[in-house]
Amino acid sequence: MTVHFPFQNTYAALPANFFARVAPTPVASPRLIKLNRPLAVHLGLDPDLLSSPEGAEILAGKTVPAGAEPIAMAYAGHQFGQFVPQLGDGRAILLGEVIDKDGIRRDIQLKGSGPTPFSRRGDGRAALGPVLREYIVSEAMFALGIPTTRSLAAVITGESVMRETMLPGAVLTRVAASHVRVGTFQYFAARGETEGVRRLADHVIARHYPHAANVEHPYHALLKNVVARQADLVARWLLVGFIHGVMNTDNTSISGETIDYGPCAFMDHYDPAQVFSSIDEMGRYAYANQPRIALWNLTRLAECLLPLFSDDQEKAIAEAQEILGEFIEKFTAAYQAGLRNKIGLFTMRDGDEALVQDLLDAMARNQADFTLTFRRLCEAAGDAAADAGVRALFAEPSAYDEWAARWRQRASEEPQSPAERQAAMLSVNPAFIPRNHRVEAVIQAATLNDDYAPFEELLAVLSKPYQDQPQFADYAEPPQPDQRVLQTFCGT
Repeated sequence: MTVHFPFQNTYAALPANFFARVAPTPVASPRLIKLNRPLAVHLGLDPDLLSSPEGAEILAGKTVPAGAEPIAMAYAGHQFGQFVPQLGDGRAILLGEVIDKDGIRRDIQLKGSGPTPFSRRGDGRAALGPVLREYIVSEAMFALGIPTTRSLAAVITGESVMRETMLPGAVLTRVAASHVRVGTFQYFAARGETEGVRRLADHVIARHYPHAANVEHPYHALLKNVVARQADLVARWLLVGFIHGVMNTDNTSISGETIDYGPCAFMDHYDPAQVFSSIDEMGRYAYANQPRIALWNLTRLAECLLPLFSDDQEKAIAEAQEILGEFIEKFTAAYQAGLRNKIGLFTMRDGDEALVQDLLDAMARNQADFTLTFRRLCEAAGDAAADAGVRALFAEPSAYDEWAARWRQRASEEPQSPAERQAAMLSVNPAFIPRNHRVEAVIQAATLNDDYAPFEELLAVLSKPYQDQPQFADYAEPPQPDQRVLQTFCGT
């Protein structure tokens, strides 16, 4: 039997200026290093056939499967605030779309599959390290319950790529609700192609927001829906200590998924100003800046849609501003509700926001680990004797003691039992995140020794982030001083 992808190609049916038709560049000797078998089944694909040599050739771009219409998508974008009118898929090729078992249309894209007309003198390839990083972090985000692109497969190509040094080359097969970005709209808007903006908006509405097609103002509804999804997404990032690292408009998905895991990272100790990305020298995309940047990106989307709102520009701007004004309210509601859940409060009362903020402030002053503080707080919710575990995370333990007394007083005002509170908290405070030093250790083992056992073990641990896994307790621990990763890199 041959590998069969039940492809549909709705994006490739759009006008020719939406993309470039380009096939992946064949590689020397592809070898499958990881197939996400449950995801393959969910996509209606045969994991056994995908694991075959033929499957590896398809997943590496050496063979184009029947029914595929490979394209590189065109888009523009603001990169660190500076507008670039043409970016596009410089090292990624969309093979086609499949309908998963939930009836959702999913893109299947090869990342690192060779140069395209948008490569801007790049080689179009990916090194093994960034491929493993994206596989690990995207699947961890999925397990954490955060909207995200997924990783179907990682293949080593048998070829080397030059970055600072020669590195093993690899290809990631990425799955997404779509790859349309804010920058895709900017590509047409910057050229004054209002009809292109309209065609793209109609495509996005049909694919992601079909209910918007039948309202009086569908393009207003489109912006409103994207604003709501981004507000919820960024709130979810903050609640697990995630820092995207490169929140450019070309990395902002219209579907509301987390996309493009370059120099991303999870915080160890809590610091609102935390930056890991080596290219974010000014801290534009620091942890606490992410909501503000999301709104900035959404404002760029709104600018693209203005001609579809009204011929009267002042009227269009006023309508867009009203919709954008909902972002802060929606983000704040999602974020504050999430914080209340993290400390086990079931109702909203005056003073709750200050109570949680006081904890965060104390954590920042005392360099308390973000993930461990909230996880150990779950134990303290069930038994005050477990306070010792939380106190130990604070440079000045008394800072926790003062806060804990107020927290317990507030919790006593609700009818839930300590056991109920603890169970609820355990379901939202992960024990395991893809800590930077663990990810780097996996990359080093694979790159230097062709050893993927650490990769497999880390993936297994991260697939159950909310479960205590005593045999893997070390994975919950923050890095030792000599293990700290202070910078992450995009890999391009």
